[in-house]
Amino acid sequence: MSHPQKEEIYMELHRLTRQMEDIGYMPDTEAAPRHVNKKRMVSHHSEKLAIVFGLISTASGTPLQIINNLRVCGDCHTATKFISK
Repeated sequence: MSHPQKEEIYMELHRLTRQMEDIGYMPDTEAAPRHVNKKRMVSHHSEKLAIVFGLISTASGTPLQIINNLRVCGDCHTATKFISK
């Protein structure tokens, strides 16, 4: 990713992932290919990056609407439920 806030986005994504794992989130790596780091692959999907960017770019409590014209993977769906809590 070549975004000016790349470092901040990934740092917040890792912080948020640890926070979700503390309350029971487990990455769903079933659909990831066998020859890659599955946990890393699903943790950097564009849906999660978009949510994190929205969270760091808006005031606390601001509703976010992420629109995706493709199907969302099971892991992103589960992560979004945890993030919305």
